Amino acid sequence: MTKHRIFTMSVARVYPEYVAKAERKGRTKAEVDEIIRWLTGYSQAELEALLEKGTDFETFFAESPQLNPSRALIKGVICGIRVEEIEEPLMREIRYLDKLIDELAKGKAMEKILRT
Repeated sequence: MTKHRIFTMSVARVYPEYVAKAERKGRTKAEVDEIIRWLTGYSQAELEALLEKGTDFETFFAESPQLNPSRALIKGVICGIRVEEIEEPLMREIRYLDKLIDELAKGKAMEKILRT
């Protein structure tokens, strides 16, 4: 079976879209970075290096220092599919990130987005 196209796509290709979506709604790049760091465990320097390097989503999540255990609390619909029902583990991680960015753009408080 072939890999889904998003798995081999560079995170750096999608990252500006995440930032633009947040900024259109009055949020910041720093908040996008905080969400990514919370989800993956990367430091800011590591995140910037991975973006610079053009790391793909598969590698980005596979090499995450510490996937946040609270990510299992992320529920809801993204692209018409409930994130908690996605069976493919990598696709679920990508959709968790998409869902968190959506919540940011919708004006949710960071404490709620980060499940604290």
